[in-house]
Amino acid sequence: MLHLYQAQFTQIHRAINQRLDSQDWILYEEPKAYTWDPESRGFFENQGLNVEVKESLYTSVHYVIKPRADSPVSCEIQVRTLLEEVWGEIDHLVNYPEPTDNIACREQIGVLARLVGAGSRLADSICRGYADEESE
Repeated sequence: MLHLYQAQFTQIHRAINQRLDSQDWILYEEPKAYTWDPESRGFFENQGLNVEVKESLYTSVHYVIKPRADSPVSCEIQVRTLLEEVWGEIDHLVNYPEPTDNIACREQIGVLARLVGAGSRLADSICRGYADEESE
């Protein structure tokens, strides 16, 4: 599930939890937030999520659900921003199935991850400012 900016995650997390509370879905595994970014880590921890720091620079939240406890079928919902998705697709191209040996590419993937983090914060700020203006 993709969204534009990180602050929207709160609504998505709430909607998923409502489905879980109403027992439309059952958790198969505890939700987990993956990130490398200390600010994102704090954000996800404040949402009550377990956070795993990823040295690979990957950021996403994963929910593994089932329609009912006795179902053999499960589904993984991955939630991240569009910018994080772009980073992930480029990283996947360069580092899957085998990590690249190209030092320049590895360094550039790291720079891109940091740009994505900065871009996510900037997108949050723009959308907050726009919402404030609209409410006046």
